[in-house]
Amino acid sequence: MRERNALAAAVETVRALERERADALEFAEMADAEGDIASLDDVSAQLAALKARAGRAELEALLSGEADGNDCYIEINSGAGGTESNDWALMLFRMYSRWANAHDMQTELVEETGGEQAGIKSATLMVKGLNAYGWLKTEAGVHRLVRISPFDSNAKRHTSFASVWVYPVVDDTIVIDINPSDVRTDTYRASGSGGQHVNKTDSAVRLTHIPTNVVVACQAGRSQHQNREEAWKMLRARLYERELQIREEAAQAVADAKTDIGWGHQIRSYVLQPYQMVKDLRTNVETSDTAGVLDGDLDEFMGAALAQRVGVTRDAAEA
Repeated sequence: MRERNALAAAVETVRALERERADALEFAEMADAEGDIASLDDVSAQLAALKARAGRAELEALLSGEADGNDCYIEINSGAGGTESNDWALMLFRMYSRWANAHDMQTELVEETGGEQAGIKSATLMVKGLNAYGWLKTEAGVHRLVRISPFDSNAKRHTSFASVWVYPVVDDTIVIDINPSDVRTDTYRASGSGGQHVNKTDSAVRLTHIPTNVVVACQAGRSQHQNREEAWKMLRARLYERELQIREEAAQAVADAKTDIGWGHQIRSYVLQPYQMVKDLRTNVETSDTAGVLDGDLDEFMGAALAQRVGVTRDAAEA
């Protein structure tokens, strides 16, 4: 039913664009015949808006991966650099939260480990919405920030790094078999907000998949049982995403256009000093509107990265 609704929505989007385009062109002919310059300007603006909507619809049509329509987890980890990197990780957390809210998606905090002075050492955010994973998967990698540090009394420029990992929420249609003996379970006391019960009991759960060294943690629930159940869902999702990543890397290798998104290989730079610029190093898309980007305006970057990834996969398949 979800697939049917998604296809029906996609068809209706195309039909709506066609209707609005036809109406706009008809109105433009009438305005031109009457010499109504103001109305022609209005039609021009309407057609520009239609073009932008059509472009986004075209990109959404590329979201045909087996998990692209799923909800997803975003895991953010600060890099070396202490308070600076912790603050940068928190900025990224806010950026993705605002992007999700702007696209009518719901967010849910799964796990958060605060920094000693400011920011966060790590956090996991669940994003719920149509094509959440399809869009956000392009954000996986290392993000670099250059700015005048608000924590440096000498006002020196600092460079900070944080990694972003995105993996889909696995639904009932995807079966992931995990041998329980391959998983180590640790419980610990949750940190941060959550009430007295959460903070005074070992309710947080950490799972380690020994063969792959994949680690997930959950502390959002009030009970250890709730957190254990959610952690197992996250582990299945991580292992599934790992398999998807292996497949994609194989396809990219065939096309000789592999993009390494591992730690230490940045995908995007955010420069706030001495000039203002955000540049994606994979697609060369850049903008001077750093405030807008950090406030969640990421569609241009996501669209370009998605088109590039789909192109690489398609070329590999043809080869």
